[in-house]
Amino acid sequence: MKRPEIIIIGAGLTGLSLGYFLKNSGKNIMILEKGAKPGGVINTLSENGFVYEKGPNTGVLSTPELAMLFEELKGRCMLEIANPSAKKRYILKNSVWEPLPSGPVSAINTPLFSFKDKLRILGEPFRRKGTDPDESVADLVVRRLGRSYLDYAVNPFISGVYAGDPEKLITRYALPKLYALEQNYGSFIGGSLAKGRIKKTETELKATREVFSVRGGLSNLIKSLCDEIGYENIQTGCRKVSIIPDTEGYKVNIETSSSDIKIIHAPKVVTTSGAYALPSLLPFLQPEELVNITELQYAGVVQVSAGYSSWTGSKLDAFGGLVPAKEKRKILGILFPSAIFKGRAPENGALLSVFMGGINNMEALEKDDSEITDIVLNEIGKTLNNKTKPDLIKIHRYLHAIPQYGRSTGARLETISSIEKKYPGLILAGNIRDGIGMADRVKQAFAISRLLVKNR
Repeated sequence: MKRPEIIIIGAGLTGLSLGYFLKNSGKNIMILEKGAKPGGVINTLSENGFVYEKGPNTGVLSTPELAMLFEELKGRCMLEIANPSAKKRYILKNSVWEPLPSGPVSAINTPLFSFKDKLRILGEPFRRKGTDPDESVADLVVRRLGRSYLDYAVNPFISGVYAGDPEKLITRYALPKLYALEQNYGSFIGGSLAKGRIKKTETELKATREVFSVRGGLSNLIKSLCDEIGYENIQTGCRKVSIIPDTEGYKVNIETSSSDIKIIHAPKVVTTSGAYALPSLLPFLQPEELVNITELQYAGVVQVSAGYSSWTGSKLDAFGGLVPAKEKRKILGILFPSAIFKGRAPENGALLSVFMGGINNMEALEKDDSEITDIVLNEIGKTLNNKTKPDLIKIHRYLHAIPQYGRSTGARLETISSIEKKYPGLILAGNIRDGIGMADRVKQAFAISRLLVKNR
């Protein structure tokens, strides 16, 4: 094995994107993955005419780096932009799916918000900007837009993105663009209008914010990255990995799935693992040195794929529907993959992705398959008027699904920076910082690759 210049821990989207960018820059890399195959939680499966995702169902083209990655991989995987109907989002209120307003007229007529808050929204540009840098998402929204807007717009949105609680998430970390609008322009509405008037560069225009997948499923993106990197540079089945500083950089100890012990030396190492994995990965650090990172909270999520060969329920003409906590249902929401992407279900059929759990309902992960199935079918029946049984039910549980960027985030980021300064050549990456979306992961990987190429 040729000694790598850079070792990357983790073959999820962050690790593979970083490996791809570094390989294209001429770097000799090695990616170590504990799982049996690359991809992390991204995994597309096909069964009886249904194509479903075990992990994320979609992404958003919100960064130029992600758009450029797809351009470069064009010969290997095909970007699939969602059907225009994906722009419609439903919110459940009083057991009825109400469309989320998409403009001024629909915002005035919607039953989602109170009359008082509709008037309050009109006055949003004239309110003072906040002064608390650690203001929660909930407090910010109530202050500027009103309680009903929090309950029936932001709360379900946060459930859909973070499976989290807007009372606990800190705006400048969890929704940095929203925070910047108020701080830089004094208003969400005024800031959005002002930013819209700024001429974008050709590169910036690539970030269209369209919902996307990949033709045939997101696993084809993973396969394309692996093909470009070379499977010989990706070691799977690494059950135990530990990193130790030495005189030549770092010594990485690996126990493989066949119980073989390997030692690889490299001057630079990048981890993309979750906060919970870092103590065993970095045994040279004392627990108190890592506590600000390892106390990071994760929302657990149960995702259920439900496939119907013949759909008889309500018309599926949207991205999906989100369920506010105020409605006190047992699910976070239902996505309609077959309505926005081709080939996800048989003709006249439907594929749904139902989500349970979240930071305020972690006990959902402890329910057995029959309990989960009963809840899901009951919610589909009641909210989508469907009386038939599905032809496909697949249940996926994720204990550490989504990190929560709460009040401890500032201390975590400071600790990451301190460790990296103390141990040159070691970089702590992944979704412990810089965002949780697919676009965030690729953007971070690109930035780290530029840093590593520059600092030879």
